[in-house]
Amino acid sequence: MAANWPLATMMVSDDSLVIRTVVRVHLEDAGYRVVEAVDGSDALDKCRESLPDVILLDIEMPGMDGYDVLAQLKADPLMEDLPVVFLSTLNGMDDVLRGLRGGAHDYLKKPFEPAELVARVAAAAHVKHLQDQLRQRNAELEMLSRTDALTGLRNRRDVEETLGHLCGDAIRHGDSICLLMLDIDYFKRVNDSYGHPAGDAVLAEVARRLASQLRDADVAARWGGEEFLVVLPRTDLAGALIVGERIRRVIEVTPMRAVGASISVTVSGGCSLGPLDSGAALIDVADRLLYSAKASGRNRITGPS
Repeated sequence: MAANWPLATMMVSDDSLVIRTVVRVHLEDAGYRVVEAVDGSDALDKCRESLPDVILLDIEMPGMDGYDVLAQLKADPLMEDLPVVFLSTLNGMDDVLRGLRGGAHDYLKKPFEPAELVARVAAAAHVKHLQDQLRQRNAELEMLSRTDALTGLRNRRDVEETLGHLCGDAIRHGDSICLLMLDIDYFKRVNDSYGHPAGDAVLAEVARRLASQLRDADVAARWGGEEFLVVLPRTDLAGALIVGERIRRVIEVTPMRAVGASISVTVSGGCSLGPLDSGAALIDVADRLLYSAKASGRNRITGPS
């Protein structure tokens, strides 16, 4: 029987209807879903439509032989990791080695024993399953490495890289880009008066309210401590100041519930306009304007004169 992960799909590509039928019967009996392709070109088309878990590939097919199909699969980033099991009457050592050196997972000679067919396909499917798990875990780790654990926003490392790319795009396309640097006013008082758990709750709620005012294309990050950074691509200064004011109001208007307390919070912000020479230059300007907002009484957003 097939392994107990989600139903695996096998593609059998062979110009012989008899071979395809025999393979289908044995694999379906083992619990697999089977897709048939009549030649190499058909196999590539069907792989592009819906990636199978394993490909059983004949070598001698009209038009495009199995070696050519394998080469095209390995040249495509979306299909290069698909396990290929050659199924062929060509059983000389040179034929086997050519397939394995080309990137095939295995080589099964015709005529084959049904039990061996199922066993080799199961082994290939297991490899594919482990590769998929590893890829998913790596993606999750990459996401965690770029996310602030407390607020769920992007972290400093991620936003610095993203800002660099967005500034480069703005320069190339002649677009404006704005940046908001926001800081929670008197945040130390929150921690001192209500404790650090309350402070953490306030940070998380500020992040939630901030993110609620942004577009999908905008980028919000926790810059550090009680500071937040918002990148606004393709946004002029007037539009950015409107966004900043919306954020300021949505944070100020309703006290935050944290560890049984009702805590009133405000933010100050500086807004810079780019593109400038670099993302760092854009941050420096916003940071200076943030301190100007704080010096002017806090709870306000300050832009360039």
